[in-house]
Amino acid sequence: MNPSDDDTITLFRPVGPGEHRAIEQSGFRAFPEPPAKQPIFYPVLTEEFALKIVREWIIPDLGAGFITRFKVRHTFLSRYPVENAGGPGLEEYAIPIRDLAEFNQNIVGPIEVIRHFRSGG
Repeated sequence: MNPSDDDTITLFRPVGPGEHRAIEQSGFRAFPEPPAKQPIFYPVLTEEFALKIVREWIIPDLGAGFITRFKVRHTFLSRYPVENAGGPGLEEYAIPIRDLAEFNQNIVGPIEVIRHFRSGG
């Protein structure tokens, strides 16, 4: 039985080239653990917020960025509050890294790469 759209929440995640490669290696089914200095995994609620992160941080730091879109079971996400990252439309979930494997198990369908950017282009 496939969950209906009512059972999932569509989220976005801005990623750099290394994270994109790891997602690709998973068959577009899972996100890798971020570096040890990042104990929280932050998926965001809108494409616009993901775009802001790609343009302001990922491209300047890494030279390229991607925006991914994916669906996660609502029953899993209901454990976590939606957090505001400092302004209107800047909403995200803060998933502790210890829960990332379970988060990945609750992704429904593939992780889609919906936008790709390079610095200067």
